[in-house]
Amino acid sequence: MSDALNALVDLLGLEELEENLFRGRSQDLGLPQLFGGQVLGQALSAATHTVDPARRAHSLHGYFLRPGDPHRPVVYQVDAVRDGGSFTTRRVTAIQKGRPIFFCSASFHGAEQSLAHQMAMPAVALPDALIDSPDARLERFPGHPIEFLHLGDEAEPGQPGRKRLWFRLTGELPDDPALHRYLLAYSSDFNLLTSALVPHGITYRDPKLQIASLDHALWFHHDVRVNDWLLYDMESPWAGGARGFARGSLFDSDGRLVASTAQEGLTRLRKAT
Repeated sequence: MSDALNALVDLLGLEELEENLFRGRSQDLGLPQLFGGQVLGQALSAATHTVDPARRAHSLHGYFLRPGDPHRPVVYQVDAVRDGGSFTTRRVTAIQKGRPIFFCSASFHGAEQSLAHQMAMPAVALPDALIDSPDARLERFPGHPIEFLHLGDEAEPGQPGRKRLWFRLTGELPDDPALHRYLLAYSSDFNLLTSALVPHGITYRDPKLQIASLDHALWFHHDVRVNDWLLYDMESPWAGGARGFARGSLFDSDGRLVASTAQEGLTRLRKAT
């Protein structure tokens, strides 16, 4: 495992302070506030530590309440809401400075066979064919294990609210389905809300823009390996009232729909002074 990937795995591994009470370190990505994906991944990690390993997370629904401080640890309090015959439910509250900054509900389910279908993966080229293509842009962050292979122009006024990209975490990872779920929760917060900016020709770096996640939902459909390429197909069907809405579908390179996401966030343009 690379040093950067090992550091991310350690970030999502929590210190158990007491039964149903955990603490996680924080990561400074140079953003004005704590990265929401960190809180998503750590909250799911905290919930999973209190659940029978035979049951795996299938959904996560969370609300961001206050900006987090990337220089302080986060405490996670888990409420064991229900352990049913088929499903397990947990509620997790993330706390900094004695106040909740995020809370979520997570549901877990054992393996079952029943009706099955899925939407088709969009017809896009696979990563190996795109790495050196002028139709794609490879983006890496110094010291971070994630890399993105962006498809098409993302900031052209009048374009549909859509973004498509491949991403992966570079390096080897243990074959632990729970860990890959934490890492997918972490990664799913990158880029999703910014699809609401595409029709307006602005990026998240625009100084006039105030952008922040308000909520985040994630559904896991299959076990997934986040160190293999995953296609993130995102669209924003609506924005208004200083909020933007986006939803996404995640596919592996074999075309399986492995997860789905939805998010609403603040997309406020500051008034000129």
